[in-house]
Amino acid sequence: MEKKQQGLSAWQLTMMALGTVIGGSFFLGSAVAIHAAGPSILISYILGGVLVFFILFALSEMTVANPDAGSFRTFAAQAFGQGTGFVVGWVYWTGMVLAMSSEATAVSILVRQWAPNITISLLGSFIIIGVTLLNLLGADKLSKLESGLAAVKLFAVVSFIVIAVLLILGVLRGTPPIGAGELMRESLIPGGIKGIAGSMLIVMFAYAGFEIIGLAASEAANPRETVPKAIAYTVVCLVGFYIISVAVLLPLIPTADLSEKVSPMVATLNRWGIGWAGTAINLVLITAILSTMLAAMFGLGRMMRSLADEGHAPNWLKDKRDVPYRGILFSGLAMLLGLGFGLLLPKVYLFLVSSGGFALLFTYAVIIATHIRFRKKNGCPPDGKCQMPGYPYTSWIVLCSIVIIVLSMPFISGQGSGLLAGVIMTAVYLVGYLAMRSFRRSQKNPLTSYGLNHKKYQTRLSAEFSEELTEEMNDKKPDGIQ
Repeated sequence: MEKKQQGLSAWQLTMMALGTVIGGSFFLGSAVAIHAAGPSILISYILGGVLVFFILFALSEMTVANPDAGSFRTFAAQAFGQGTGFVVGWVYWTGMVLAMSSEATAVSILVRQWAPNITISLLGSFIIIGVTLLNLLGADKLSKLESGLAAVKLFAVVSFIVIAVLLILGVLRGTPPIGAGELMRESLIPGGIKGIAGSMLIVMFAYAGFEIIGLAASEAANPRETVPKAIAYTVVCLVGFYIISVAVLLPLIPTADLSEKVSPMVATLNRWGIGWAGTAINLVLITAILSTMLAAMFGLGRMMRSLADEGHAPNWLKDKRDVPYRGILFSGLAMLLGLGFGLLLPKVYLFLVSSGGFALLFTYAVIIATHIRFRKKNGCPPDGKCQMPGYPYTSWIVLCSIVIIVLSMPFISGQGSGLLAGVIMTAVYLVGYLAMRSFRRSQKNPLTSYGLNHKKYQTRLSAEFSEELTEEMNDKKPDGIQ
């Protein structure tokens, strides 16, 4: 693919990553994590931020060395073989498609508060088609749109932080200083280590999506300089905003009052009589989810092009243009099918969509494992830019941590089915790859069409083996011996 545009800057990549990451999982789903861990949720967000820091810089090292459109899928194939690349690519693509079709349903439910006569199927389809068509505009135009939507989300988070600080200090009219507030009446770790462990899965989902930087690297201006800067900006912004917003929220509302039905920010502001701000955040939540879908579709289109280029997807999905139209349209169609499947068979769909979390954690584990193999084989990337602090110890700690989080899924309500669905999905793609490889080999080698037990071919194989053995023995004889 030849780039005809100037390329994405570090800030454009950062805003695209923030657009993917800061979505429903933070604005709404964080209530579950805060309820489970209490004030110790800050520890969970710090630990999650540390994991993201190391995963991103592992990805950065490999991306600087090879800014391929397939990113972590391509790196995994180079490190562990084509089978791993096939499974990782399709598991990630499937998990994201299912997750985004569920996000379309969530947006539709929120919009119906103002337009109750429109059906979820119509709204959801309209949203998916709109997200798909906007992605056809190309990386440059999409990054500008994504930057605007991400800016809205960041403004909402900053506004909440400012309002919360004013409440804590007692600056707002009619409210006394709150100070430590509810923190004085709660234990630091009410659920113990189990509460922190249970919240880590949801916290990691709140950080999920940062891998878009790797998928967008092929369209970045000077990836060797742009990608590391974008990753540093993303880590600082994400961890900073998450930790500060949760820290100022904790004194204002008991963690036991939070539930997944209402955004913790909305619940906090409503509790202190600032209902208009809560309504505004609900509008931002819609923007946040749409922004996440736009950025996710950007990555899905490039992932599909990478799979097609490697022969891991149908040939008709190959696309050499700047914008992978076929991969984007195919992903959009898959989301529409997912939406319809969810409306027709909701119980089966919930089982499948819960595998989205597994797909992301599986991807992050593969990124770290690939980086360990990458460094053993190649050392530092070009120009000696070793960005991974504490390698190899930090790499192994991060990998073990991700595995522990995955194994803890059954202990979290509703996530046991996600682990099961994820394992089944991975196994299905592994079997699919083995079947595809076997079929291709049979096409290349006509022997398999007749079976190795056929007498004619047994004779031929025996003769060829005898000839090779005789030649090898002759080659090993000392000079002068006949």
